[in-house]
Amino acid sequence: MKEGSKKAVVAALIANAGIAVAKFIGFAITGASSMLAEGVHSVADSGNQALLLLGSARGARKATPEHPFGYGPERYFWAFIVALVIFMLGGVFAIYEGVHKLSDPHPLQSPLIAIGILSVGILLEGWSFWTAIKEAQRYRGQASWWEFIRRTKHAELPVVLLEDLGALVGLVLAVVGISLVMVTGDPRWDAIGSISIGVLLTLIAVVLSIEMRSLLIGEAASPKRIAAIGEVIKSQPQVRALIHMKTMHLGPDQLLVGAKAEFDSGLSFQELADAVNATERAIREAVPEATVIYLEPDVKREAADDAAS
Repeated sequence: MKEGSKKAVVAALIANAGIAVAKFIGFAITGASSMLAEGVHSVADSGNQALLLLGSARGARKATPEHPFGYGPERYFWAFIVALVIFMLGGVFAIYEGVHKLSDPHPLQSPLIAIGILSVGILLEGWSFWTAIKEAQRYRGQASWWEFIRRTKHAELPVVLLEDLGALVGLVLAVVGISLVMVTGDPRWDAIGSISIGVLLTLIAVVLSIEMRSLLIGEAASPKRIAAIGEVIKSQPQVRALIHMKTMHLGPDQLLVGAKAEFDSGLSFQELADAVNATERAIREAVPEATVIYLEPDVKREAADDAAS
């Protein structure tokens, strides 16, 4: 995990751990179901950040004979588990608690205390969210935030961004629910706040699950990276044509490149081997993420014949 991603994850872990303690104290005092839902949400988020750090550590292990391409995909696997945790512990529990309180509402005790604790939570989550935004800006470039979440290969950043956004919106929903209880005297508003939090977390979990599944299956490099690699191959003096190329991310900073290229037919075997090695070195210089490269010399044929080869 790069330093920026790690900083965002650690900031979220610190914020969520502190907020979880405060929320459970608030629930013990007030009995607010939205406070309990938010407490469980923060515990789930804290566990999620721990899983992201675990995935980063395991993904950094060196390749072995059993796993010759390394363990980079572990980062995507643990990020996928995080999405499931958000759904199971956060979303489902919050909805269950809200439905239970709707059927059996109880008056709140000391609602101002609950609002005070939630307000502190908003400040801490805001700090965590701002940290995640700053770190994500390093990789976002000109892409919109939605494009960044859809396209980035750094799984930790979209997870933390959406978790923190969900936490902030959830806290606001909890404050609104408790405030409506104070204004109307109807405790069912607190239950509705809890259900709203659960629906929000479930939606976030679905989005993250879809994106992490795509990374686990294997995504190609960005169009910019693909174009850069193609230009490097075609610019080599001994290369006559780039026949075709495929890429796949083995991890955020690990890219598999497989390509066929037509080389000068007059090269000797040793000259051809040297040309292939020089081309691979040039690719790594231009795109350091290209850690695994398979460059096959071939002869350019008709498109149909080449596709079958």
